[in-house]
Amino acid sequence: MTPQFDWQLIRSFLAALDAGSLLGAAKVLKTSQPTVGRHVADLESQLGVVLFERTGRGLQPTAVALSLAESARAMEAGALQLSRRLSSTQAQVQGTVRITASQPVANYLLPPILARMREALPEIQIELVSSNTVSNLLRREADIAVRMVQPEQGTLVAKKLGNVTVGVYAHKSYMAKHGAPQLPEDLIHHALIGYDAEDVMIRGFANYGQVLSKESFALRSDDLTVQWQALLAGCGIGFVADYMGRNQSNLVKLLPMLMIPPLPMWLAVHREIRSSQRIRMVFDYLSKALPAVI
Repeated sequence: MTPQFDWQLIRSFLAALDAGSLLGAAKVLKTSQPTVGRHVADLESQLGVVLFERTGRGLQPTAVALSLAESARAMEAGALQLSRRLSSTQAQVQGTVRITASQPVANYLLPPILARMREALPEIQIELVSSNTVSNLLRREADIAVRMVQPEQGTLVAKKLGNVTVGVYAHKSYMAKHGAPQLPEDLIHHALIGYDAEDVMIRGFANYGQVLSKESFALRSDDLTVQWQALLAGCGIGFVADYMGRNQSNLVKLLPMLMIPPLPMWLAVHREIRSSQRIRMVFDYLSKALPAVI
């Protein structure tokens, strides 16, 4: 029957063999002499052999100990190699990953996900850039980008997460004062919340035959967080992602017949993901977590 032993005791055995005494081994291992003595005794018991003769001048290795030394050193070398590889892997995981996303995604969608990710990947720090401009991953302005348009650069790795639906919403306080539009064409008679410099909403209304100008919007801001807060304050009717609107009990979704084209959500990353474990881990986590909430 093959003897069963705790291979972790090998370290104490080799230290005692090289030092020639329990005290010398304890100094090398930065532990106590009784601890090393107990490890050697435990190893002898588990192997069923005597490894050292205790003499007044220290430890005298037996023939069995000398015969086992080569195999023991091979085990130690393997353990050290494993430790180095684990340290290297840990070093790759530890560090910072920079994520860029639009204001609504960065301010409202990502924080709960990142809180859970911190529990799963505590060794990774996150830099979150809230911006509606498309950061250039090729210039390393960010490691990972959550985009509402498909990346065109061939050197990027991109994964479509799904489609973000958009709805027309108003606060209950606004409707109490001004009523609710019954048809899409009624919107032009209400206080609308929209962009300032961007004309995406004007073009959207034009697709439905409604001609609007910049002045048709009672409150204008290119900051989507400002638009959201204005909607919550009852300033007017706004257009927001359903993942935001449906979580507010004081907001009412209007005009369900109005089919607003959904926005595709993409997760993009530089091809360095293939050599960076921490970026890969964050990318994989987001690619699983985001589809469930959009």
